[in-house]
Amino acid sequence: MFTRRGALLLLGLLASVPMAPALRAEGATRVIAAGGSVAEIVFALGAGDRLIARDSTSSFPPEVLDLPDIGYLRTLSAENLLALSPDLILAEHDAGPPEAVEILQRSGIPLIVLPEAFDAEGVATKIAIVAEALGLPERGAALSGQVRASFAQAAGAAAALPHAPKVMFILSMQGGRLMVSGRGTSADAMIRLAGGQNAVDGYEGYKALTDEAAIAAAPEIILVMDRSGDLAVTLEDIRAHPALSLTPAARNGHVVAMDGLYLLGFGPRAGKAAQELAGRFGDILAGQTGDEAADQAGDGG
Repeated sequence: MFTRRGALLLLGLLASVPMAPALRAEGATRVIAAGGSVAEIVFALGAGDRLIARDSTSSFPPEVLDLPDIGYLRTLSAENLLALSPDLILAEHDAGPPEAVEILQRSGIPLIVLPEAFDAEGVATKIAIVAEALGLPERGAALSGQVRASFAQAAGAAAALPHAPKVMFILSMQGGRLMVSGRGTSADAMIRLAGGQNAVDGYEGYKALTDEAAIAAAPEIILVMDRSGDLAVTLEDIRAHPALSLTPAARNGHVVAMDGLYLLGFGPRAGKAAQELAGRFGDILAGQTGDEAADQAGDGG
């Protein structure tokens, strides 16, 4: 995984490595994007026509769905990617498996792995790296400026909330088993950017949550991805769950669903997503009845 320092060093390497000038002068024309935010950045830079393939997590803009699908980001096949004859591969920090990444690194085709990002500067760094690799530094600087401005607007919306609501992000609840975000995840970061507090902060990452812990967390709002099929988490599902049904969020119907890539991708739209989420939090808090407010106070929120 790249650190922020590593990302900055990579920018320096792109400017000095012998193969970099060709990329800077003409830009790669056969680019594979492995990761939803990567594809978004390429399109936002106006270089979507250079993409020849994308992974299954890429869903925005809609035009990206017309590209060949190379499979899930974490289970890539190096052979399948190389068969497409790319001249540049751009990947998220968690692309894998490691064996496939190692093969790609040895192939001689430029492979750039972007750093994980949970804030404005992190997203701006990702944009700068992609823009440099595509020979579009000026567009990258302009886009980074827009992203920083959107994060600033989100911060203003978050600061306007009457209090920081306790929010639980549920990744899945198949078979009634709760998979919930702890600290250090994109969901945790987005909750905080939008002015909330993570109701589950006793562990790092996404883990199974016991019924007792779910009740004790007492979320005021439950946040989920807007999905269909077996992975969908609806208000009806939440109210039918023996533990979640006892939480203030379930009792009051305070469930927020947002597109997964928009909410968690931390691409060019991340600031806008945080601002929208803050607005959703604000609407819920403003719409609380006296009984709901007393209910939340009784739960320690």
